[in-house]
Amino acid sequence: MEYFSSDKPYPRGEICMKGPNVFHGYYKREDKNAEAFDEQGWFRSGDVGVLYPNGSIRVVDRSKNIFKLSQGEYIAPEKLENIFVTSPYVAQSMVYGDSLKNCCVAIVVPDPDFAQRWGKENGKTDMADILADATFKKEVYDDMIRLATENKCSSLEKPKEILLTGEAFSIENEILTPTFKLKRNIGRAVYKAQIDEMYELLAKRGL
Repeated sequence: MEYFSSDKPYPRGEICMKGPNVFHGYYKREDKNAEAFDEQGWFRSGDVGVLYPNGSIRVVDRSKNIFKLSQGEYIAPEKLENIFVTSPYVAQSMVYGDSLKNCCVAIVVPDPDFAQRWGKENGKTDMADILADATFKKEVYDDMIRLATENKCSSLEKPKEILLTGEAFSIENEILTPTFKLKRNIGRAVYKAQIDEMYELLAKRGL
């Protein structure tokens, strides 16, 4: 995730704990214990922190594929992305939530063949024009919300805004690993400006 104890100006990494105040482990669940503790007995919190010179720690990320919204609600983006990819409109998606915000947003790569067919039916041939079309975006968004509702997702799990992009997530642009897993930290960095714009737009709407 590109967090290192050698980072400057402050070390960054997973927050681990050890001591009499930490629980001894899960009862008769060695599989869970192996996940929760390292070989030296340190408890892995799953939180990524920045360590300051005065000894204080600020949580900046999660090491697992979950994030927390400002209400304290945890969201599992991979579950949502697996739902959204079943839409004929969607080839790929990345759901993102800021811990200081009360909702999540999504970067969506539309299915190119479906998008082109939609374009022909609506007098558009250029993919950029299709992606910029408000009607097309609404159809994509509405179908994602339909699937989320059918799968009984909570209101907080439903993205409040989406961005359509024609550039697929790939190994070449480093958003996917060689095993085609999403590198969320890279995706977040690549689309930081667009994510900020979506949250600004939501703020103007009072969301």
